[in-house]
Amino acid sequence: MHSPWLEIPLEDYEAHMSLPSVGQAQMLADQLGMLIAQHAPASVAVIGCAGGNGLDRCASSCVKRVVAIDINSKYIAACKVRFANQLANLELHCADLESQELQFAPVDLIYAALVFEYADVAATLATCKRNLRPGGALAVLLQLAHTEQPGVSPSPYTSLNTLAKVMQLRRPADLGACAAAAGFELAGSNTMELPSGKRFLLQIFVRSA
Repeated sequence: MHSPWLEIPLEDYEAHMSLPSVGQAQMLADQLGMLIAQHAPASVAVIGCAGGNGLDRCASSCVKRVVAIDINSKYIAACKVRFANQLANLELHCADLESQELQFAPVDLIYAALVFEYADVAATLATCKRNLRPGGALAVLLQLAHTEQPGVSPSPYTSLNTLAKVMQLRRPADLGACAAAAGFELAGSNTMELPSGKRFLLQIFVRSA
């Protein structure tokens, strides 16, 4: 299936996510910073990295190696321009998260923010497990269903309208069950609500041996 993410200009996506009415860009970066502070990983992978929002949190920290993955080659190119000089050991992969061919040296922490809404759960969990060391943490940030708001917030950036057709809000219990079947244990969770009223859940899974 052709991914709609290949057709969305990075400037549209970043401008949309930064709108005061959306407010998700800052939240996503803050959550990554919090995870780094809590888990002190030497290596981090950000899947669905877009233009690299939050990667600055890896600089001047315990993180020695950063892996950034996205399906859109233009997003990856932007990451390279923005962060190649900031992050000494930056690995960039233009790849489909569901592909069995996506493989790199396992990391201590994988950050998957607003990824599972657009990806096959089982295939993406398999990718995460394959690229996460035993005992490493998989941090999944899900958007929770809202009775009064659409999944994709309205904005002037109409290129994002195509996402509404493919977006699937995952029930945390369902994702947890799939993660357990894939060899992960739930270690913690935290719910947050933005001024827009949208709610998100951060789930931390630990890879068993």
